[in-house]
Amino acid sequence: EQARMIHTPLDALIVEQAAEAVIYASKPGVIERWNAAAVAMFGFTATEALGQHLDLVIPEHLRPAHWRGFDAAMENGKTRLGGRPTLTRGLHKTGQKLYLEMSFALVTDANGSALGSVAVARDATERVERDKAAAALQPR
Repeated sequence: EQARMIHTPLDALIVEQAAEAVIYASKPGVIERWNAAAVAMFGFTATEALGQHLDLVIPEHLRPAHWRGFDAAMENGKTRLGGRPTLTRGLHKTGQKLYLEMSFALVTDANGSALGSVAVARDATERVERDKAAAALQPR
């Protein structure tokens, strides 16, 4: 383990050890980076996730909207939210739906052509459920 870390570039160590899930998907939507926080959040090991389609972690009812946005971003060279975080749903390996706060950015080559997209996510499930429970207790 120590020997591997000595030879790992700093940027790879930063991505792997970030507190938030960091997921990179190529232009066709294939997962190519999946850090330790993504493993913890979604339950899929890197071996299980790498090379798989992003649909692995997108609830079925959200896939059409996700792919419209993803494909438009790849084509237009910009994301709809401009990097601002958004609350969305994700799918855990167990089938449990998570609430996730995610931000997205395009990854481009030296010519500005889109290579894929990086998503950074944090689990907001507890916060959203706590807020929903508190709202339910409010008098109408």
